[in-house]
Amino acid sequence: MKTVQAYRFALDLTTAQERDVYAHAGAARVARNWALARVKAVMDQRAAERTYGVPDELLTPTVSWTLPALRRAWNAAKPEVAPWWSEVSKEAFNTGLDALARGLKSWADSRTGKRAGRPVGFPRFAARRRTTPSVRFTTGAIRVEADRMHVVLPRLGRLKLHESARKLARRLEVGTARIMSATVRRDGGRWHVSFTVEVERTARTPVRPGTVVGVDVGIRHLAVLSTGELVDNPRHLAAVQTRLRQLGRALSRKIGPDRRAGRRASKRWERAAGRLGRAHARVANLRRDGLHKLTTRIAATVGTVVVEDLNVTGMLANRKLARHVADAGFAEIRRQLAYKTLWNGGRLLIADRWYPSSKTCSGCGTVKTKLALSEREYVCQACGLVIDRDHNAAANLAALAAEFDTAGSGPVAARGADQKTRVRGRVAVKREPGTASAAQTGTVPPQGRTTDRELTKAH
Repeated sequence: MKTVQAYRFALDLTTAQERDVYAHAGAARVARNWALARVKAVMDQRAAERTYGVPDELLTPTVSWTLPALRRAWNAAKPEVAPWWSEVSKEAFNTGLDALARGLKSWADSRTGKRAGRPVGFPRFAARRRTTPSVRFTTGAIRVEADRMHVVLPRLGRLKLHESARKLARRLEVGTARIMSATVRRDGGRWHVSFTVEVERTARTPVRPGTVVGVDVGIRHLAVLSTGELVDNPRHLAAVQTRLRQLGRALSRKIGPDRRAGRRASKRWERAAGRLGRAHARVANLRRDGLHKLTTRIAATVGTVVVEDLNVTGMLANRKLARHVADAGFAEIRRQLAYKTLWNGGRLLIADRWYPSSKTCSGCGTVKTKLALSEREYVCQACGLVIDRDHNAAANLAALAAEFDTAGSGPVAARGADQKTRVRGRVAVKREPGTASAAQTGTVPPQGRTTDRELTKAH
């Protein structure tokens, strides 16, 4: 099975090497801003001509914003726009032009309805001090040295790694991996190199392929499994909130940049900003490490994993819960489970967003009309079951796997989700895209629906 995955390593650059990387990142920004100004000038000119009543066939010709077209225009203009163009790799300019082409396409698709999700705004000019330095290499000499502690990139030469690249080097040596691109980026106060690699993965089987586990994510516990296991929520952001406030106050007392007055930031402000950025980066690294360990263990052990289709974007709109939801990383858990179950030979099933897993009794199937957020135990009035509400929800999710198998492999139409709690209805269960040859849906017996599902799970 061929998959595309990334390998990310920290770099230890010398002063000269860091200066070269900054030069490449600056070249990408220059090319992007030049092309954006060219596209925007033509669009503004056409808009002005329309106000004067000029017919469409006589308007200024449009400018194509595809990557090949932008690249041809840049190659023709670079001797005048950037006479120093030969000092950096051509991949630096391609990085900026590619980012602009993708941004313009996303904006156009969002306006015409071809792109789902939130509206995408028109690309803005990249500022030197507010843009994350980054450059991507797709051609040229890209390799890992034999000592596995150095990498070679075009024009940048031999760069020292902060950690060993033995995992990637082993695959490259046996021919089961092929480097497609390499990106050098400054993140969290230090430089990293990320390799996009096409990997030939061997077929795997989970330790217990016949087992089914429902995973109910939340804030009180990061995850509650249908087996009864409780995964504590480390709350990395809340643990360092006092320290972050101190660093933020210290930064506010320094002389920062002022674009209107043309004032540059002081050295003390830059050092304080670096300390605050490193503190946030450490929180992100701790969160990422914990989520990877959790999802890897689940995907390698269980054959079928069932999670919910939570509206994380809507949950982040609640200002009382947004910080806790973002700190937990609900969307990241589902994203990692999606590809890790595929890698390990398992499957991931997604419950319908309006499936009332918390309101349904895992013993008899009775659905409550209302369930307050403060009720941490589920008490069934029909059968007398008393169980933790999160454990009850995880058990209901695990039960959906049997209904999916009963429905068969072909897609079954399910009633569209609404926002009413019903005693009888139908709920869709779908396989996460990428875990099978095609998306599949199944139906479950009559269940109810809930409108406060996201807030209930986040409490």
